[in-house]
This record gives sequence, C-alpha cells and structure tokens, in this order.
Amino acid sequence: MAKGNIVNALHALGLVSLVLFMQRSEATTFTVGGSKGWCVPSDNSPAFNQWAERMRFQIGDSILFVYPSASDSVLQVTKADYDSCTTSSPIAKFTDGHTEFKFSKSGPYYFISSNKDSCNKNEKLHVVVMADRSSKSSPPSPPPSSSPAAAASPAPSSSQKQQQAPVASPPMDDGTTIEAPSAESNPPNNGVASIVMSFVGSVGAFVGSALFLAF
Repeated sequence: MAKGNIVNALHALGLVSLVLFMQRSEATTFTVGGSKGWCVPSDNSPAFNQWAERMRFQIGDSILFVYPSASDSVLQVTKADYDSCTTSSPIAKFTDGHTEFKFSKSGPYYFISSNKDSCNKNEKLHVVVMADRSSKSSPPSPPPSSSPAAAASPAPSSSQKQQQAPVASPPMDDGTTIEAPSAESNPPNNGVASIVMSFVGSVGAFVGSALFLAF
C-alpha cells in the first residue's frame, strides 16, 4: 500500500510539472525592434507601432527592450505622457539595457525613450494586450419562487378526503361486514430502505478508494 501511495504521488507531481511546462511554453517573448533593438527609427517613422499592430499580445507574454544603458532607457508612461513625450513622471523606469517587461493584465501599454528628443523621433511604443477570454461568466441564477413550497401543494378537498377514507366491504350473507385495511395498518418502509442504501453507498465508496490507492 505504501508503494502504491508513492507511485500515485509521483504521478501527481509529474502531472503538475507538465501543466506548468505547458503554461510556460504558451508565453512568448517579443524583441522590440528585432536585431536593431530599442533605438530611433532610421526614417523617423512609427516603426515600433506598425510592428506592434501586427502582433497578438496576450497576458503572460513579454516584450524585450535591448539598448545601450549608458545612453538610453525605457519609460512606461500614461497615454498623455506618451502623446507629449513627457519624461518627468513615468509609471516605471528601466535602465539595465536588457529590459524584459511582462504583461500582467489586458489593455493598452505605453513606452517611450527617456531621451525626449528620441521620443519625438518616434522612439516610442504603444502595445495593446488582448483580454483573457478563458474565463466564462456564470449563468444567472433562476429567480426565487414567489410562493413557499407548501403553497405549491394544495390541501386535499373534502371530497378527496372522503375518497381516501377506508371503504367497507359489502355485507356478507350472515350480515357481517369486513373493514378494508387502512393506510396505518401497513406502514411504509422508507426509513429501512434509506439506511440500507446509505450502508451500500458507504461500502462502495470505501472499496473504490482502496482500489484507487492500490493502483
């Protein structure tokens, strides 16, 4: 039994490792500017944005900025600072020369060079990360009943009570009558059946668990 538990634990560990590997392999790192890296476009065109528009960025993906740390850096900024190339109050500043930025949520991201003149020459990047569509909204709950459950079952009428009452058999030849058995003379055995079914279900669950641990 102990050996079976160890085997099951190893199988579970292998499954978790496989899931983590698959999640990691799904993430992609995009190098900004390709082999040229993060720099002023040669023709001062919005080359970085044109490149970003062709990509499909998702949550968990990363973009890599490669640049000379002695003369340049990367600023994450708001849209207003992006439009005006304002470098005085960035959201984040990166100066290591090999900056990998990971997207943790969907929506727009704005990056500019810390050199205002370079930013004005389109060393700037606008990225839109797609929304996560893997989670589905739960269906709406059904409206509560307007009346209690007891009201759904109307009380039997007087005519129904009369029909439910025990009916006497016709008189015999000697004048005596035989009463039909009432409902109370044969009590239901639902309680005994429930106990038996619960016992059988418990035994089945125990046997199933033992077989699962054994294999």
